[in-house]
Amino acid sequence: MAAKIKKGDKVVVLAGRDKGRSGEVLRVIPDEGRAVVDGVNIVKRHQRQTKDREAGIINKAAPINLSNLAVADPKDGKATRVGFKILDDGRKVRVAKRSGELIDG
Repeated sequence: MAAKIKKGDKVVVLAGRDKGRSGEVLRVIPDEGRAVVDGVNIVKRHQRQTKDREAGIINKAAPINLSNLAVADPKDGKATRVGFKILDDGRKVRVAKRSGELIDG
């Protein structure tokens, strides 16, 4: 099945402690059904010292389940479902169900 959420998409969190927050997808992990979103699901991790970074406690974005994410509508930024449409030139593109706008050019 085609991916509804891809790297670089603006998404809105639907459930969990960060409900209502939005951010950009940094990485998608399709095998686990999860994605890492910038500024969402921030956790503290102990970091061991290496030659190029210092030891200490750092803040890091942890993966969040794809079922708790929705793509932000390009028109108004609210959560929308994603559909697919085949254009006249044969390309398959993602479409926001809320407004009908194309998500990827």
